[in-house]
Amino acid sequence: MKRLIRSKNTYLILVTELIAFVLLFSSFSKKSEFDSAQPYNENRPSEVHSDSLIIVPAADLMNAYLPYLQGKKIAVVANQTSIVKKGSLSDKKGYEHLIDTLLSHNIAIQKVFAPEHGFRGRIDAGEKVEDDKDLKTGLPLISLYGKNKKPTRDQLKNIDLVLFDIQDVGVRFYTYISTMSLVMEACAESDIPLVILDRPNPNGHYIDGPVLESEYSSFVGMHEVPLVYGMTIGEYAQMVNGEFWLKDSAVCEIKVIPVLNYTHKSKYSLPVRPSPNLPNDKSINLYPSLGFFEGTIINAGRGSEFQFQRYGAPFFPPSEFNYTPEENFGSKYPKFKGEKCYGVDLTKAKTQTKVNLKWLLDAYNKTPKDKDFFGKTFTAHAGNEKLRKQIEKGLTSEEIRQSWANNIEKFKTIREKYLIYP
Repeated sequence: MKRLIRSKNTYLILVTELIAFVLLFSSFSKKSEFDSAQPYNENRPSEVHSDSLIIVPAADLMNAYLPYLQGKKIAVVANQTSIVKKGSLSDKKGYEHLIDTLLSHNIAIQKVFAPEHGFRGRIDAGEKVEDDKDLKTGLPLISLYGKNKKPTRDQLKNIDLVLFDIQDVGVRFYTYISTMSLVMEACAESDIPLVILDRPNPNGHYIDGPVLESEYSSFVGMHEVPLVYGMTIGEYAQMVNGEFWLKDSAVCEIKVIPVLNYTHKSKYSLPVRPSPNLPNDKSINLYPSLGFFEGTIINAGRGSEFQFQRYGAPFFPPSEFNYTPEENFGSKYPKFKGEKCYGVDLTKAKTQTKVNLKWLLDAYNKTPKDKDFFGKTFTAHAGNEKLRKQIEKGLTSEEIRQSWANNIEKFKTIREKYLIYP
């Protein structure tokens, strides 16, 4: 009887080990050098117990990713959001840039790739970013929003691994997911692995908006996803791979380092603004709804200190609330610069859990018919021509929303396969 029990226990152990091996192997698209990385031995305060309630971005969990970087020539895709907490996670010592932290650990960074708004996040939306050199570290800064939006083979020459760490806000026309997709494509073409340091999605608590139609794919919307897709950037990368959305159905070898203690219902306040015109939590929450105004003639708060928390125009009916856009940080040429704009203040609006069309329809109805409300990029922002036509026909917000329902449900089925967090 003892032999039988021992035999059963041995069998269970072997089965358990086999399952663990299969799960580990399946987490990569192919046999990976990630598998041979050795644990990092430094006793660093970024080791946090999983029962902690503190949400910890992957960049702070250095023991989880330094093993993949050691002894390799690294390129980093980063901007001003790529930060690491100083000291322990409970300390109030502030942050330092990921680049500085990695260099202090003797990681061989060769260059830094910078997305829209630049490495320091100070360049206007849509303004080209030039190649440069970081004054502090002397590292070459290669723009992915200038001559090319995708790293070239020459730019990746002699690179062993690419590290990606940029804070996203979970909105399709926010271009950082496009940058990541093109980086994945370039890495796949050059057979270079990509490590993604995941960060929480401040708009990860809902899924809504029109789903992009493939013929309207652009840099402000590359894939057939809803305007608000409810995924972290790491989950999104897994979906790009799994759905074969890269050029020629290529697959990039990726390793996603997860966020600790995060769920899609978590509230998360960003420590720094992710781009010049998203200054606070309110603007980030309203951005999916007010971002449509980028494709219209309406000012959405650019040129004020309340970007994406108000909207207005000089030709709106006079009202008590008004503001005058002027050149400021992140907006050299705001719409209606120097003109008094009448409009709507949304600084006290409740937290949004869906894409709110009320404000877009309100602005359209307040715009005189002799003015062209829709600009050249509205279709790109919407991801289809249908939304513009629905607004012009006078459809209600609810009627428009109903037209999204089937495609959103189809996307949710796809999304479910790639989730890392509950």
